[in-house]
This record gives sequence, C-alpha cells and structure tokens, in this order.
Amino acid sequence: MAAITISKVSKAYGKAAVLQGVELAIENGTFFTLLGPSGCGKTTLLRTIAGFISPDTGKILFDGEDVTRVPVHRRDIGMVFQDYALFPDKTVFANVAYGLRARGHDRSTVEKSVAAHLDRVGLAHLGDRYPAELSGGQRQRAALARALVIRPRVLLMDEPLSNLDAKLRVTMRETILDLQRASRTTTIFVTHDQEEALSMSDRIAILDRGVIAQVGTPEDLYERPANAYVADFIGAANVLPVRILRAAGEGHVIAAIAGHELCCLGSGTARGGEDGKLIARPELLVLGEAEAAPGTPNVLKGQVARRQYLGARTVYTVRIGNELTITAERHAGATHQPLLAPGQPVDVVVPRTSRVVAA
Repeated sequence: MAAITISKVSKAYGKAAVLQGVELAIENGTFFTLLGPSGCGKTTLLRTIAGFISPDTGKILFDGEDVTRVPVHRRDIGMVFQDYALFPDKTVFANVAYGLRARGHDRSTVEKSVAAHLDRVGLAHLGDRYPAELSGGQRQRAALARALVIRPRVLLMDEPLSNLDAKLRVTMRETILDLQRASRTTTIFVTHDQEEALSMSDRIAILDRGVIAQVGTPEDLYERPANAYVADFIGAANVLPVRILRAAGEGHVIAAIAGHELCCLGSGTARGGEDGKLIARPELLVLGEAEAAPGTPNVLKGQVARRQYLGARTVYTVRIGNELTITAERHAGATHQPLLAPGQPVDVVVPRTSRVVAA
C-alpha cells in the first residue's frame, strides 16, 4: 500500500498536449478513479503512474519516494488491463503464479498464495484451464488475481470492465470492491463510465483535455459540481444558459432564464451581471399542472413537448418559451398524480439547491 503524489505532470506528443500540469494526492488505501471521455488523458496518466510512459515534466511519488524514472518492474505495482493480457499458452494457475515465480518465491509459497487468490475470485476449480476456455468475466477475474497475488503497493486498472456485458459488469464491480476493501491496496481505476465511478470510488478526478476539472467524493461531484462540464459528465443534468442578476445572500444568486427569475445556489465564480449556467438535475425538478401565478419565484411556465414512460420513471421534455427545453423526471411511487400529456401546460419548480456556475 502506498500514498501517491502526482506533482505538475505534463506530457505532449508533438504539439498535442495530453497532460497539462496534473496535480493529485491519493491517500493510502483509497479506491481512486480517473474519469473522463475518450482522449481526456486518463489512460496516459495511469500509464505514467505505472512507468510505461515518462512524463515531460513533473514527478510521481509513492510514499514520498520519487519513482518518476524507476522502471515498471521495480515500482511494485499490479496492473489489470482492458484486454486481460493473460498468457494464452499458460493455464490460469500459471498465469496467476507468474509474478510470484518471477520474484523467486519458493514452490510452496506460490502454490498456497495462488490457490488462495483463485479462491477469492471464484476460480479455484478452473486453475487447469487456459484463457481461451474461460468466459470474459472469468478471464478478468484471473487477471485480477494475478495483479493482487504479488501484494502490490499500488493496483492500477485500465477500463477493466468495458469488454463485459452490463449484468456482468455489476457483478465484477462488487468483486473488485470486495477484494480492494479486504486488501486495502491503493487502487487507481480508469473508466469513462460515470456509474462505475460513482458506485465504486472513494474519490474521483474528472479530466478535461489533460487538465483536472474537479476532484472529490462521488457526492461532491454530483451535488456540488464546479462547472458545467463536470455536471454534464456526472449524472444527467440540464445545463441551461442564464443571466446572473445579483447576489441573494446565504450563497444564493438571482438568475434570469427565458423571462423567469430563479433563486439558486451560486458557485464561487458566479458574479452578478455575467452569463452563467444553471445546473438542474431532472430527478429534482417538480412538475405540476399550470397553477402558479406568473412570476412565482423558481417556477418556470412551460408545455410538455414529449413524454417517455419507462416503468420505474417517466421522463418529460418541457418546452420553456420558444427556444428552451428542460428535462424532468417523475419516479413511480413518488407521486399519485396522473401522467402529463404532450401539449399540456405545466409548472416546473426548480429547487433553490440547484446551482448556477459561471459560463
């Protein structure tokens, strides 16, 4: 186990800057996720931490020790790849044993440790099989056992679940978390899947074109996004243009949108007289029949443009004025009101806890 410090790390290929002065502090024993879309730099950062890529500038430290120029095989890391990277000509047992044998452990130690780790990932009965004889989930379990059996200081995982079907991904998420919690190995997990990140992580860093957009707990990022990019990437969000009119006390601002005024939480960068973005989660908006008087605070007057009934929830697209639309959800059991029909006038109540950030 190790605490990891990433200090001002940059990497470019020609004129293309992939990482730009990245700084992160990852606590010992943390499950830490690098999240972002394709091309944002998350895999490059992971491979830099592993030692496969040398940064142009900056340092990587494990427990205060500078490992920036230390070769991969001396960093004491375990790595799980997207494509499993198992040796096709070796059995599952031999694949998992490879790292221990390379480190010179005796036969008895290897057999006991491999057997224990195969049992932990549910492959105790498949040690004699070859990778081609395994399902995708079984191969990923074997790769996970191989990474953990050496008891690494740091476990690095590069989109390990992306090749699995949806149901198996959920099962493997639970397996990975159980093993990580038991071993308390500092783990860095790369994904573009926000649900994976939210459900598994102690902390998350969201990357945007080689820069850290925000770092925090899943709750921080979902409930208190620093900007529209983070809000739009974490969960569903309406990100709508507003004009910030003035401060309203207790961290709130008054903002104008489509002829209506809203009182919402303001970010530290939201200033009166400037353009901003309203971040409103669909599940927190309240829909009702058009009964509120025009100008009622935090009520948008609109018309249902589209309805999608999805069983557990119903998703509505509401047109506000001539050019603006907003998405809202009603969850089954949360209300006894009848379904709203397309074309029906409605009130959309925006909670005061919605956020306005600088544009």
